Amino acid sequence: MKKILIANRGEIALRIMKTCQKMGIETVAVYSDADEGLPFVKAADYAFRIGEAPVAKSYLLKDDILNIAVREKVDAIHPGYGFLSENTEFAQAAEAKGIKFIGPKSETLAIMGDKVAARKTMKEAGVPVVPGSSGLADMDEACAYASEIGYPVILKASGGGGGIGMQRCDDEEALKKSFASVKTRAKAYFGNDDVFIEKFISEARHIEIQLFGDEFGNVVHMFERDCSVQRRNQKVVEESPSPHLSEATREKMCAAAVAAAVHAGYINAGTIEFIVDEEENFYFLEMNTRLQVEHRVTEGITGLDLVEWQIRTSAGEKLPFLQPEITKEGHSIQFRLYAEDPVKFIPSPGLIKAFTFNEMDGVIVDCAYAEGDTVTPFYDPLVAKIIVTGENRPDALAKAETFLNGVKIEGIKTNLPLFLTILSNSQFKKGTYSTSFLQTAVLA
Repeated sequence: MKKILIANRGEIALRIMKTCQKMGIETVAVYSDADEGLPFVKAADYAFRIGEAPVAKSYLLKDDILNIAVREKVDAIHPGYGFLSENTEFAQAAEAKGIKFIGPKSETLAIMGDKVAARKTMKEAGVPVVPGSSGLADMDEACAYASEIGYPVILKASGGGGGIGMQRCDDEEALKKSFASVKTRAKAYFGNDDVFIEKFISEARHIEIQLFGDEFGNVVHMFERDCSVQRRNQKVVEESPSPHLSEATREKMCAAAVAAAVHAGYINAGTIEFIVDEEENFYFLEMNTRLQVEHRVTEGITGLDLVEWQIRTSAGEKLPFLQPEITKEGHSIQFRLYAEDPVKFIPSPGLIKAFTFNEMDGVIVDCAYAEGDTVTPFYDPLVAKIIVTGENRPDALAKAETFLNGVKIEGIKTNLPLFLTILSNSQFKKGTYSTSFLQTAVLA
């Protein structure tokens, strides 16, 4: 490949560009009016305005992005994550124009993008699945099913992701109150108002397995990431290896994830997310058919470049390494720095008047913005990802605390204080936290 268009923005666009530059590949950026002048636009070899600030008028304009790709004669499109990264129609349209879509096949996107269809596929592959329904016709059917499996339950959007379109319901009254709003939210965000119910597992850990497949039938895993530090079902801190998972369970989960990917004929990067209960029973939650926000954590412990693997497998190459050659070393942890009020947890857009930090060995900062840039209210308020890798978990945590105390950011509020509170928490230090940790041990 000689030229790739990146159909995304911010830190992930920059992250992809770094690998492309390393591989000698030219990059094409698209940007909205709100993003003109941001670092990712300046870093690209070519950059083109795609539209107005709202995503519906810019980064979701499939035809406009494809027209630029054709005009610029790119070999492939990298969708990053979010936006069009799991959009079946976009992938099909690119393929129809002879442009590689850096990701799985469009038919795989279609199956795994629908949570109900994905659950069915996992069952066929012999992977344990959280007890749950298929699509629900109406509220009465939802209430009947919830009564059958017992409360609490989670009401979910079939086409959802990223914690959007999910609502815990502790009783029938709560389910009735939530049903219409979750369907409305699902329609607004994903263009699909289908919903389903899963049994809510308390004191659970959220563990995901990084996978890679190629066109020759090879599938490997790159171990697990623990994503249990969450607020409103959205990840805040991720780490690998998981600090509270036995080696036997880790091996079983990795083997189950690989078997599922083989069954699905999976190609390129993907992640299977599991929920793990207190007895270490694990159940399939969903499959993300794209690069994950937290992929740098896996890179930290393996020394591999996942974006390079994506590009090479999309170009028809075999996986650079097979399972016996993939090893892990050390401990890596990621903090998602958001422009948000650290107490009220509402977005805090504005001008970044200062953004400085001390360089440190083992620390990577993927920034979406630079000092003097403005965080607008049109997109996810992620300002930067801070990834810290140490010789072991205590070393990584100590290094993280030192680094985070040296970050200076002015002009906007951020969740930086939350990270320092988490790091000082005894439960987190022991690694015995669950998905309820933030709500019960930190924010209570």
